[in-house]
Formats: sequence, C-alpha cells, structure tokens
Amino acid sequence: MGEKKGFFKRLVSGLAKTRDNIVSGIDSIFNGFSSIDEDFYEELEEILIMGDLGIHATMKIIEDLKAKVKENHIKEPAECKQLLIDSIKEQMSIGDTAYEFENRTSVVLVIGVNGVGKTTTVGKLAGKLREEGKKVVLAAADTFRAAAGEQLTEWARRADAYMIGGQEGADPAAIVYDAVQAAKARKADVLLCDTAGRLHNKKNLMEELKKINRIIDREFPEAYRETLVVLDGTTGQNALAQAREFKEAADITGIVLTKLDGTAKGGIAVAIQAELGIPVKYIGVGEHIEDLQKFDPDEFVNALFATEE
Repeated sequence: MGEKKGFFKRLVSGLAKTRDNIVSGIDSIFNGFSSIDEDFYEELEEILIMGDLGIHATMKIIEDLKAKVKENHIKEPAECKQLLIDSIKEQMSIGDTAYEFENRTSVVLVIGVNGVGKTTTVGKLAGKLREEGKKVVLAAADTFRAAAGEQLTEWARRADAYMIGGQEGADPAAIVYDAVQAAKARKADVLLCDTAGRLHNKKNLMEELKKINRIIDREFPEAYRETLVVLDGTTGQNALAQAREFKEAADITGIVLTKLDGTAKGGIAVAIQAELGIPVKYIGVGEHIEDLQKFDPDEFVNALFATEE
C-alpha cells in the first residue's frame, strides 16, 4: 500500500493549482453566504464551470446538491460542503467492469495526439501489468513519430515485455498483424498497441483505426477489447474536445489523463466523464512508473478538496 499512499500525496500536491482554482472560491461562497438561495447556487455553478468541470457535469452536480439540501433540510451553506463533495464523487463513479481487460486475454489500443504522453503511458501500463505477473506483448504501431519506436523499445526493456515493430514509416496495420501473431504464439495475456493519433487528419485516422480493428477482429476474435485515449490534463477543455473527436473515430472505452501534476485544469477529469460518458481509468502525476495509477474517484475528489482520507 506504500506506493498507493505515496501516490495520494503526489496527487494532493499535483492538484494544488486546481484546488486553488476551485476550492478557495467554493470556500469563500460557503463562508460568504448566510443562506442557501438562487444566488448561492449561481455563484457555485460559476466556480465549478470556471474550474473546468464543464457545464454538463456542473448542472448535474448542482441539481443533485439541491435535492440533497432539500432532503436533509439543510439551511446553512457551510453544511453543504460535504454534500457537494459527495455529488462530485457520484458524477465520477466508473463501474465495476472498468479493468476487465486485466483479467482476460485482451488487446488494448492506446491512441492520443503527439505530446500527450501516449507512448510513455503504454510503457508504464506494460510495467504495471508485468508487476501483476502478466505476459505482455507491445506493438509499436505509431510509426509516424520518429522517436516513438525507440522510446517504446526502452520501456519494453524496462518492463521485460516483448515488442514488435518500431520502424519509422512502416504500415501500422501490418505491425498490429505481426504483434497479434506474436501475442498468440507467446500466449500473452495482454497485447498493448501504441497506435497513431493524428487528429488533424481525422479521415486518415479513422481509416487506420478501422483497418487495425478489422485485423484484430479477424485474427484474434476471442480477445477482449479495450481502447484507451490518452489526454493531457493541462490542456483542459482542449482535452475534452480531443476526446470528443476520438470518440467519433473509435469505440473508446476509457481515458488516461496525464500531466495532472501542476495543472490548474484537473477539474477536466470530472467534465470528460460527465460530458462523454467515458470513464477516466488511469491518471498520471509524473514521470515514474508509479506515477500512473488506476483512477479512484473518491481519492481524486478527496485530493481535490485535500480532505484527509
């Protein structure tokens, strides 16, 4: 549990800017209003939206809060805080089957634009799965970024995973084909594919993902499928826009939110889940392998409000 405890600490410090952005404003409302009225809710709404929680999530949270206030006959704004925290947590629950792919023979596609930490995420995931004793094959199918292959080779070495591909300019679908054969031959538990994410040319991206998916469907129909999009938490609403576009191009099953350390836009984790109905499954708060962890909504919101666990 040491690693987890350490992660909570890093998450708390990583979310400091987001906390300043959201929580100080909320506290001033709780302390500044003497009664719970429309003005109170409006101010609260504004702060949540400004804090990157998004309009959709904010409306739901406020609605939920109003119901709870009524139900519990609460009159004092200060007594609302815990209810607000609970409402935010409820917005973010991710369901019981979120990590099903870890228990099955599975293929995990990881997509995301350059610069979001996609290849690093694939490497860290490989390391985590290896720590759980899983056999991992990596497909370096992001062949448009010169350094991606080298970078993944290094992660594969660290994680003791078998890697296919990595030649710049090679056909991504052909690499995935080879990797599927390797995964089957080696009886791998998880095939992790680092795939392209050139969103500026969505038609090409869609075609490529379709091609890759067809190959997996045909060659490895028994495999459980997971498609994760990696987003850079520091980009806030832009990350949400990217997620929306990727959702049009592929059947996204989860989000990995990186670079949450030091961003004022950590509230975007709440927005993505509420606006797109896609759960955030992993979050990253730094460079090291233990800095990528499964997303725990309770822990996240506690860290956001820095309430003791």
